[in-house]
Amino acid sequence: MAKEHTRYIFSMGELHRKDNSIVFKNEKGNFYLPIEDTREIYCMNEVSLNTKFLDFISKAGITLHFFNYHGNYSGSYYPKEALVSGDLTVKQSYAYMEHRLIIAKAIVQAIASNIYELLYHYYRHGKKELKPLLDWLKKDVKKLLDKELKIEQILFVEGQIWNRFYDSFQHFLPKDFILNKRVKRPPDNPINALISFGNTLLYTKTISAIYRTHLNQSISFLHSPREGRFSLSLDLSETFKPVIVYKTIFELVNNKKLQVHKHFDKSLNYALLNEDGKKIFIEAFETRINESFLHPKLKRKTTYKSALRYDGYKLIKFILEGKEFRPFLLKEKQ
Repeated sequence: MAKEHTRYIFSMGELHRKDNSIVFKNEKGNFYLPIEDTREIYCMNEVSLNTKFLDFISKAGITLHFFNYHGNYSGSYYPKEALVSGDLTVKQSYAYMEHRLIIAKAIVQAIASNIYELLYHYYRHGKKELKPLLDWLKKDVKKLLDKELKIEQILFVEGQIWNRFYDSFQHFLPKDFILNKRVKRPPDNPINALISFGNTLLYTKTISAIYRTHLNQSISFLHSPREGRFSLSLDLSETFKPVIVYKTIFELVNNKKLQVHKHFDKSLNYALLNEDGKKIFIEAFETRINESFLHPKLKRKTTYKSALRYDGYKLIKFILEGKEFRPFLLKEKQ
C-alpha cells in the first residue's frame, strides 16, 4: 500500500488542474503535486481555486483544509459523503440519546490516562513535583467518573484535568513558555499559540480520519453537537492531544528547536508562529503522527494517524454491537 501524503502550501497562489496533475502556481512559478499518493492539502495562506479543480480532487478523494494568515482554521472541503450511512446515522443519534454519558466518560478517562503517561516521563527524569498530579490522575479521576454524573459534571472533570495539566508546565518548560492561563481566540502568548495551532492541526486530521468511516461528523458525545462545526472530530481528537500535540510541543520547546525570539511574530506580542516556526512545528507534528508502533491487537505496525481512524471504528462497534468503547490509550498503544 502506497504511503499517503499530506501537502502543505505556505505561500499565496493558485491551485489548478493541468492534465492529470495538481499544480500550485505562485510568483516563483509552477509546482506539481502528485495526485496518486496525496490525501490532504493544507492551505496555510491565501490560495485561489475553481470548481473544476474541486471536481478533480473530489474524484481523487483528496481533502482540503484552509487556514488564514494568522494560522486560524477557516474550514475544510472534502468529497461528497459517499461513506455516510443513513442507518448508522440513525443509530448514532440513538446512541447520543441513550448512551452519551458512557461514551463521554470513556473519552475523559482516556484523556487522564494519556496525560498521566506523558507526565510520568518527566517524573521519572527527576520532576518529583508532579507526583500529586500523577496520583490524582491515576486514582481520583476514575473515582469521580465512576459516580452517576450529568454531562455538565463530566465536562467539569475534563476541565479540571486540563487545568491541572496546564499548571504542571511550570515544572518542566522554560520560563518563556510557562502557561499562566489558557487563552484560545486569539492566543495571547507563545505557548497558547503552539497549543491552538497544534490542536487545530489534530482537529483537521481527525476530520479526515472520520471521513473515511461511516460516522456522521455532526453527532458528538462529549462536546455538544452544534451547527457549523464537526463536533465528533473534537471528541475523538481529545484523547490524542497529549500523545501528539503536547508531546510535539514539549520536545520542540525543551530541545530549543522553537524559540520565542526566532520563531514567533514580534509585532503580535509573540502570540503567533512565524512562517519558519510553522514549518518547524508542522514537520515535527507530521513526524509524530506518522510514527509507527506495533499494535498489540492487530499484530502489525500502525501509526497514530491510523489510530485516529481506528477509534472511529471502535465507536461504530459500540453503536452497532454494544462493544465497550475504549479510546486510544498510550500505555496500551491501542
